[in-house]
Amino acid sequence: MVIYKHTQISYLMIVIVLLVFILFARAHVMSLAEPVSADSGTNFAVTTIMVLILLFLTSFTTLTVFIDEAFLRIKFGYGIFTKMFPLNQIISVQPVKNRWYYGWGIKVWFWPYMKIYNVSGYDAVEIIMKNGKIYRIGTDNPGELATVIKQAANI
Repeated sequence: MVIYKHTQISYLMIVIVLLVFILFARAHVMSLAEPVSADSGTNFAVTTIMVLILLFLTSFTTLTVFIDEAFLRIKFGYGIFTKMFPLNQIISVQPVKNRWYYGWGIKVWFWPYMKIYNVSGYDAVEIIMKNGKIYRIGTDNPGELATVIKQAANI
């Protein structure tokens, strides 16, 4: 049973995906205006790469956080990138602000060493695991998420 579910939307990434789509569509239409070449496989390969790039970018338009009885789970977009954290391994939770240069997406930051998962904004929840690993999960509702994690993990 899901105790908590929240999705954060990255409107900037949606705009970027739309702009890239327009750029790719324009390039594709212009390539159709060229005389037919003997190597039509190249057009197929380029189109396939364009579609794959769009699917990859689309996967970073949302970040969904789920909490059930045993796990904190995160999922980017439609689920290509996911991560699971056992609640019984979490020893600390606190709302934090990421620095602007931490960026968005999935990052490994080396000083201090931590993994960052976010799609928009600077608000996050920092969790520290029993093994000492630090993770930051971006959210537009850090106070509520931290409270729910603390209750679910009995911290």
